[in-house]
Amino acid sequence: MPLAYPLHTPMLLDAAVVVSGLTAAMLPLAAPPPGQGAVALVGLTGAAVLFTAGLLPRSRGVRPPARIQWRRYADAAAATVGLVLAAWLLLPVDGVDPNARLAAAVALGGTAVVALVALTGPDRDTGAARCRGGAALTLFGLVLLATSTAGTTPGRVLLVAVPPLVGGMLLTASGARSGLRADAAPARRRTRVLPRVLVPAVAVLVAVGRHLATGAVVDRTTLLIALAVVPALVVRELVRVGDRPVVRDSGDAPPSGTGGPRPGGPDRADTAPVDRCATGDGRPVDRAELLRVLAAARHAAPPAGALLMVDLHGADSFDHRRQDDVVAELVHRVRAVVGPRDVVAEPTGAGLLVVTGSGPVLAYALGTRLVAALSQPYQVAGAVLRLQVSIGLAEVAGVAPEDVLRQAGLARRRAVQLGRDRVEWYDAYLEEQLVRRLDLERELPGAVARGELDLVYQPVIGLADRQPVGTEALLRWRSPVLGTVLPGELLPVAEDLGILGELGCWVLDRACRQLAAWSGAGREDLWMAVNVTVRELTAPDFVPRTAAVLDAFGVAPERLVVEVPEPRVAAELPTVVARLAGLRSLGIRTALDDFRAEHASLTQLRRLPIDLLKVGPQVVDPGLDPQRPLIDVVVNVGDRLGLEIVAEELEWPDQVDGAYRAGCRFGQGFALARPATAERVEAYFEEFPTTSR
Repeated sequence: MPLAYPLHTPMLLDAAVVVSGLTAAMLPLAAPPPGQGAVALVGLTGAAVLFTAGLLPRSRGVRPPARIQWRRYADAAAATVGLVLAAWLLLPVDGVDPNARLAAAVALGGTAVVALVALTGPDRDTGAARCRGGAALTLFGLVLLATSTAGTTPGRVLLVAVPPLVGGMLLTASGARSGLRADAAPARRRTRVLPRVLVPAVAVLVAVGRHLATGAVVDRTTLLIALAVVPALVVRELVRVGDRPVVRDSGDAPPSGTGGPRPGGPDRADTAPVDRCATGDGRPVDRAELLRVLAAARHAAPPAGALLMVDLHGADSFDHRRQDDVVAELVHRVRAVVGPRDVVAEPTGAGLLVVTGSGPVLAYALGTRLVAALSQPYQVAGAVLRLQVSIGLAEVAGVAPEDVLRQAGLARRRAVQLGRDRVEWYDAYLEEQLVRRLDLERELPGAVARGELDLVYQPVIGLADRQPVGTEALLRWRSPVLGTVLPGELLPVAEDLGILGELGCWVLDRACRQLAAWSGAGREDLWMAVNVTVRELTAPDFVPRTAAVLDAFGVAPERLVVEVPEPRVAAELPTVVARLAGLRSLGIRTALDDFRAEHASLTQLRRLPIDLLKVGPQVVDPGLDPQRPLIDVVVNVGDRLGLEIVAEELEWPDQVDGAYRAGCRFGQGFALARPATAERVEAYFEEFPTTSR
């Protein structure tokens, strides 16, 4: 879920880093213990307040279900208690005040959990995640410094405190430099569950082993910390027991008792259950026995096993005779892959279910073997047929059979969304994503008619004189249910729903209407850039429809810039070239967005009839890409082809200066002007007496 950070966030983080550095520098200069303790405490408190104020986000969109939130809180609490226990056992005992040692252990456990969550979460590759991890490491180092002032061996603790302190400050600076942008949707990835489980467990084992090896006794504080994990585990189990299905549609897991996927794959709404099941050796079992197998695996000691829900895409297009032949071949391939103890629902042309007693890793390997075997061509009735395979995997240990089916169905749906011929593993974040996706699919149709779409405008600036030359129209969906949804999340859903053209027509109409309004206010020299997808651009009526909109609002064609993203151009290159040429023949300017400056991109650049080339900071900024000559190559190629270079996503003044020195004519980004409503952009234009170019 995107997080919006205040504009002063970088200043607060810089201040926190400065306070941390000053604390470390002043500690040796302070008076013996009382003075050093005061300096350490003041520095730790000040840095903690600044980090908290700088990294406290304002969430956009919907919150995850309450049960998922409670599960997260319970997991985080259990991990925190484990790391606090490990820190308590590993911290020095001799010469250290017990209260100071306990405070240090709590602080170390908490900061370690924050760092672990930041480095393993779905947003771990963003600047915000690096800032959170850096803040945790910095506070970790400051806690060690504060602890050193309460003991008799400060030198040894100081040496231990230096690496996390320095590393944390550098990591925070790096994260802040890459930007905490409120208007950008960071790329989210799957949560790394394994490190979150292993790190606290290993830390506790190492600490307990060391404690026992030294012959130390278990004191009351150690026992109380260990018992503190019990409430978190109880809450976790209560949430698990109270879990109920939250997603149910034609493409998800079947209702309780059906025992398998619905025929026809994820797009069929009718239900025809799988009637029989069989073990790997061919012994038939009924549908109720399949559910009993899942229930038995749930309570096994130790609990183990997994369910694989397999969908086959394309079989419903065959006639009945070919479907029967495919099913026969399917049975042969499945029996060659599964083990003798695996329970397999009778294969059909639509899919099957497999219950295996193996652990999740071996079950995943089984899933990949099934994908490889079932996606091979089928030679039936003199024809070669191909099917695609999507497999969802869910663990059965400790989960009710109905919920196992639901979870496997969610994972299978994710495999379909990601392109099929793959295995997807269920986790809570996956469920969050799918629930969010279903909400988007439910709310987006009709958004245009309900007046929920909006445009914001980001000025494009001439780098030589810092005068505005135009704007880029950026789509926003102001959903009363989901909050503000950005194009990165909105457009893929619109494309899957088949309403991308409707949204594109609305954006073009509204942008040209606004451009005409600015013309009436004396801004006839500004141009407006509109983003279109490759699918929109290659539509047969795109060029005449664009000309009709310009004519309807009386806008000169040269004042409109149509931007198309470069990464997806290659797949439709001939048609894209034809459409761009058609636009230019009308006088409309064209731009290539998100230019990657790779060899293939530079090669196809000569074929594309464009006027503007937009490059990102990874091409312009040597701090992000040490290959400084890359922007020089792009500028030289642009000069030879008669292209004007626009440097976009400029977040820092040094990026703006670097783009100008490299020869970029125009710039765009937060360092120059932020996206804003039409009224605010008009007020911004008033600061400039003329925008003539």
